[in-house]
Amino acid sequence: MTLTEQQLFAWSSWCGDSSTQQPLRQELIAAYSEPHRHYHTLQHLGECLDLLSTCQELTEAPDEIGLALWFHDAIYDPQRHDNEERSAAWAARGLSSLGIKAEKLARIVDLILVTAGHQAPVTADQQLMIDLDLAILGAMPERFAEYENQVRKEYGWVPPVDFATGRLKVLKGFSERDPLYLTPPLKAQLELRGRGNLQRAISHYESQLTLLSGQ
Repeated sequence: MTLTEQQLFAWSSWCGDSSTQQPLRQELIAAYSEPHRHYHTLQHLGECLDLLSTCQELTEAPDEIGLALWFHDAIYDPQRHDNEERSAAWAARGLSSLGIKAEKLARIVDLILVTAGHQAPVTADQQLMIDLDLAILGAMPERFAEYENQVRKEYGWVPPVDFATGRLKVLKGFSERDPLYLTPPLKAQLELRGRGNLQRAISHYESQLTLLSGQ
């Protein structure tokens, strides 16, 4: 999976003319290409950036959301619980070196941190950031099934019962969000399909747990 020329060009336009922007971009691409990743990859980043490109009118600062997306999973270790905080710290260091002003940098860091556990957003841009990150839940069923398989691979060391139990908790948490999507255009586009995907996945893991408990 690679990013499109348009997505790479957008990165450059958001960062300005700093000579250090391309090395930083390459470091991020290398991070998203780490072999232990299966979902938190360039595919996920590209899908988020694609969706942002279709709804830039919803924000006055697409550059801030775009840069936050580039960094939001920059550090990903499925055995840790501080990935967003560490990714935000990398964003603060890296973007500061590009000359991004402190006020803008603070907003970008906040956009990254709001994806930690998908916390309650405060601003409209934070709402959009979460909706973009969770857009996979409202993907076409085939892509959603691929996503579920990718998540399982990232937690390949976890025993089946433990994984099914944990995943069921996560999916039920998503299904309890009302609405699932906070940005009206994305809610109209993704909400219904997302509800269907979640219900099918929840039923799958409930059935799987019933089978596993009987073994």
